[in-house]
Amino acid sequence: MNAINPEKLHHSKWTAARPRNKEKHFLVTALERDEQEAVVAVVLEAVYTRRATPLPWQALKDDETWLMGWR
Repeated sequence: MNAINPEKLHHSKWTAARPRNKEKHFLVTALERDEQEAVVAVVLEAVYTRRATPLPWQALKDDETWLMGWR
């Protein structure tokens, strides 16, 4: 399991463990926050296709799906 500080996720790089549609490398382009300014979700943008996908930031902890950095 990846140890993550949600406040430092903006502009972080991620690699999909099982790439689909030639989308392997991703960049966190935005953080979504709640009323207390806590991070609740991130927007991941595929580098190759520029497709943006919102997802809960806790999903990045799963090292079976996401790897830190670009590999």
